[in-house]
Amino acid sequence: MNSRYAVWAARWRVPLGFALGVAYLIFSRPSVPLLIAGGLVALAGLIVRALAAGHLEKNQRLATTGPYARTRNPLYLGSLLIGIGFAIAGGSWILGVAFLGLFLLVYVPVARREAEFLRREFGDLYGQYAAVPLFFPRLAGRPGAPTQAGKFRWELYRKNREYEAALGYAAGVVFLALKIALR
Repeated sequence: MNSRYAVWAARWRVPLGFALGVAYLIFSRPSVPLLIAGGLVALAGLIVRALAAGHLEKNQRLATTGPYARTRNPLYLGSLLIGIGFAIAGGSWILGVAFLGLFLLVYVPVARREAEFLRREFGDLYGQYAAVPLFFPRLAGRPGAPTQAGKFRWELYRKNREYEAALGYAAGVVFLALKIALR
């Protein structure tokens, strides 16, 4: 993947996400069954992100416990589930396709760029770390991983500001519920 493109994708992922969010506010057509189904999928993503954030000490050590024992990018996996959930809840397949396109065009190169950074930063340790898939989780966990699973730490959850995702989830569900109620 072109590294210039990966740099561009990293820089523009948040503004592009906000633009898609504005389109979502305008074009979503939720219903109660879709909100329930999509809300549950998005909640699963929120839980994955929360668990990952409670194991992540950015740029200090390689995260290998919790969800990181199964995938190197549980935060992005959680974001994908949240996005798919809200696409379902929003009742617009066009918004769903737009989200998936944005995710593939932005987060795949960003994840690869981050992998290159970690390889440079942690050297030989990265080889064992990379035995876990970049994105889609391995159900069996990290090969040769220590038996200690590592503990979720609330201070890491707060330090990584993951509560912002929880607030965003709550705001999205409330918005869709209001949109249904006001129709």
